[in-house]
Amino acid sequence: MTTVLIAHVLAAAVAPLLVRRWGRNAFLALAVVPGAATVWALFQVPAVLDGDAPTESVAWAPEFSLRLGLHMDALGLVMTLIAAGVGAVILVYCARYFEDSEPGLGRFAGVFVAFAAAMLGLVLADDLIQLFVYWELTTVFSYLLIGHSTELKESRRAAMTALTVTTLGGLTMLVGMILLGESAGTYVISEIVAAPPGGTVVNAALVLVMIGAMSKSALFPFSLWLPAAMRAPTPVSGYLHAAAMVKAGVYLVARLTPAFPDALLWQTMALFFGTLTMVLAGWKALRQFDLKLLLAYGTISQLGFLIALLGTGTRAAALAGLAMVVAHSLFKAPLFLLVGVIDHGTGTRDLRELSGLRTSSPTTFWITVLALASMAGLPPTAGFAAKELAFGAYTDGGAADTAVLVAMVAGSVLTVAYSLRFLWGAFAVKEGVPATPMHAPGPLFLAAPALLALLGLLGGPLSSAVDPLLALYADSVPLAPGAYPTHLALWHGFELPLLLSALCVVGGLVLFRYRHGVVWLSNRLAFVEPDRVYRRMLAALDTLALQVTGQTQRGSLPVYLGTILVTTVVAAALPLFAGRLWDAQTPPVRLWDHPVQLIPAVVIILTCLFTLIVRRRLFAVILVGMTGYGCAVLFYLQGAPDLALTQFLVETVSVVVFVLVLRRLPAHFSTPALKGRRLWNLLLGSATGALVASMTYFALAGRQAESISDGYPALAREAGGENIISVLLVDVRAWDTMGEISVLAAAAAGVASLMFVRRRAQPRRTAPGTMAVSVATPPRPTDGQASLDLGGLRTAPERLHIRPQWKGAWLPGAEALPTHRRSVIFEAVSRFLFPVVMVISVYLLFTGHTAVGGGFAGGIVAGLAFIVRYLAGGRYELYATAWVQPGALIGTGLALSTGTALAGAVYGGDILAGAALDLHIPLLGHLHLTSSLVFDTGVYLLVIGLILDILRSLGARVDEQIERDAAHADEEAARTGARRSAEEVAS
Repeated sequence: MTTVLIAHVLAAAVAPLLVRRWGRNAFLALAVVPGAATVWALFQVPAVLDGDAPTESVAWAPEFSLRLGLHMDALGLVMTLIAAGVGAVILVYCARYFEDSEPGLGRFAGVFVAFAAAMLGLVLADDLIQLFVYWELTTVFSYLLIGHSTELKESRRAAMTALTVTTLGGLTMLVGMILLGESAGTYVISEIVAAPPGGTVVNAALVLVMIGAMSKSALFPFSLWLPAAMRAPTPVSGYLHAAAMVKAGVYLVARLTPAFPDALLWQTMALFFGTLTMVLAGWKALRQFDLKLLLAYGTISQLGFLIALLGTGTRAAALAGLAMVVAHSLFKAPLFLLVGVIDHGTGTRDLRELSGLRTSSPTTFWITVLALASMAGLPPTAGFAAKELAFGAYTDGGAADTAVLVAMVAGSVLTVAYSLRFLWGAFAVKEGVPATPMHAPGPLFLAAPALLALLGLLGGPLSSAVDPLLALYADSVPLAPGAYPTHLALWHGFELPLLLSALCVVGGLVLFRYRHGVVWLSNRLAFVEPDRVYRRMLAALDTLALQVTGQTQRGSLPVYLGTILVTTVVAAALPLFAGRLWDAQTPPVRLWDHPVQLIPAVVIILTCLFTLIVRRRLFAVILVGMTGYGCAVLFYLQGAPDLALTQFLVETVSVVVFVLVLRRLPAHFSTPALKGRRLWNLLLGSATGALVASMTYFALAGRQAESISDGYPALAREAGGENIISVLLVDVRAWDTMGEISVLAAAAAGVASLMFVRRRAQPRRTAPGTMAVSVATPPRPTDGQASLDLGGLRTAPERLHIRPQWKGAWLPGAEALPTHRRSVIFEAVSRFLFPVVMVISVYLLFTGHTAVGGGFAGGIVAGLAFIVRYLAGGRYELYATAWVQPGALIGTGLALSTGTALAGAVYGGDILAGAALDLHIPLLGHLHLTSSLVFDTGVYLLVIGLILDILRSLGARVDEQIERDAAHADEEAARTGARRSAEEVAS
């Protein structure tokens, strides 16, 4: 199972490369991965039927009862077949749905396969927290897929709506999962199902989990996001909204119902909201004119049906629910795909504009008939067999079951009606509507929906063959009182369920016959629109936010920082004084270990005081930098050279970044600080510093247990290292480092998003001789440099962008700089410094385990080398030198560190388990390689990517703005001069 997930992740990683090389045909290659997963899952059927379910488990955090576990029982197997099988078919469909010129096609392919991996992980996870992680991954990937057309406002809004609603439900579900896991004493799902806990807390947990499931499966009142998501490309709708994402909530209900079949709140919520959603969404589907929206509301209706069945808590309903899950995937996915075929061939999905497609595209028509027959529950389809079983699950119960049955029959009547509306709207010859011309779809384009629809047709006659697998799950749910085991079959005889099925067909025909009156009535009786309520809530929230921020935030950063510091001082000082901690026995204060330490301390204090009185921003930045260098000297004198080196490097980069930003700010502070303001700043800064120092002192003095740091030297030697700091970062506390580098990646993205409001283009060839760098207004050529405007893409000569010109002149990008901005001395020095500094950075990377250095320090040193080259040659030189995108470096670094962390678990050990390899290389001698070095290399690449991204954002981007402003100023001056000359001539 782990191999299946890794294969999907790797396929997602290489998908953009395959698309770039093969175009849309790359989807055919990508379909092999989920297709192979489907075949593998089919081979597991005998083992699952024999009770030998495949299981994999790796300890993650035993002290918190957390582990990474995968478990494939009957339910997991069925969901795997749906997620992988339908995913493979839709990837084949994508190979003809998209054109090679589709913007962002590589990204779409990668995200689509990554979503399939997350969905497989979700249905196979055997740990609540692990399931939640996969759950949120599907949310994030669905956001990217729904918002694929980034240039469309409606697409972006639909993606944000889906993200907001499902994330809210997911966070609610997380609270419920934690309560459930703590009540059970374990987070292992199979153990919870085997020995379910009870009590009030568990009931509350189940309510929260049900809310999460309802939000994911778009049940009322969370159904608003699914119709909006129809802005997504058709393959997304066919997969996420028919077979995968929306099934996540259904799966969660099915997974936990065997553990809590008698939980009243669980049953009530599933039955009430499920049947209510089924009826309301079905009624709303009858008045839709967009074929895709009609299917969307039909999907919501069917999801309510599934939740109600699987949440009932009886064996018959569980069997019917799982059978309907399979049938729904086999009829709803092809219907969405067929809408894509119609839209491609005609250019519209509006049933008021479609006419006569039955004649112009008979193959499409008959495939649609097969899928709609299963959706309407007509024999001999899988939908008919499942619906018969569903009705039979409530025929022998009491009043509550009767009420549920009535609601389900009403919903089924609506299903038949909107199925007929779809068929009529898409293919009928309509009076007054001209015949719609349609391009004939290719055989591969129709193969995907035809295969799924055919399986839905065969699902009825072959239902007895799949009954043992579905019944294996149903057997985990107890029988209803007085009931007997039921089985999935095409024919159960002339019984009440068959009569109800006939009633549904008749009722649907009647509603369709009077469809115009139904549409009129439904418009008059329209219920409250959840989407309208949601929009008004967002508008009210925006208004409130504007009012609050308008009163509390005036745009003064010093005021914001002062408020934070005052709050910190007050909140922390109260317990300090209330507890009279100074009365406790504390060790004497040692002011210094050596008098030399007093020198940097005095320098730090003086520079802080000078910072209060200077007016030039550059001087203030330099003084702030001096305080950082002073701290580095203190670290070194205290015997921490590694910390001193890191502090020195970070401070250097910080000063450079400050200077880059200052170019767009006035040279002086706007107004001189008043004497009282300076005194207040001094007092506040002193109070904050004294408080932090006091808290640190009392915290160390109040230690009760022996410090774990005493064992760090032994742990470092055990890990084969001598640098305790480096060993801590990449071995002992590697999880902390994982979090820190993730924060760095987020910081880089944040800086870039602030500077590049519009999307930055990837470095691809756009025209002969040019390469796109970012989306912005191109600046005017400088000093004769030719540049080409490609629709808003900032471009530069290809020789400056493709690869470093190692064989050409040094600093080729400097040729684009004006003469007065070039320094011969600096350019000559940079030619010597760049290779030397890069070698030093690599040396720090490789020696960090045993000496001063490490991946973080090495990455900063390499970043400083690029800074030197940028300062010497300008922004074009930056592009020529760092021709790899910063995002690629950041992503590679994160992937390398994460992969190293997970490699131990893949090979049967613990996460972040270390490994070593000893090699003897001729001439070089003995070479000792460790997994920690690979982890540190990831940190190294990420830090380089971070600095490059900052340089592109705050360096090159600001350069571009300065050049554009100067060009505009020159134009304005030229126009002004010409106007004055004309006036003088006229006078």
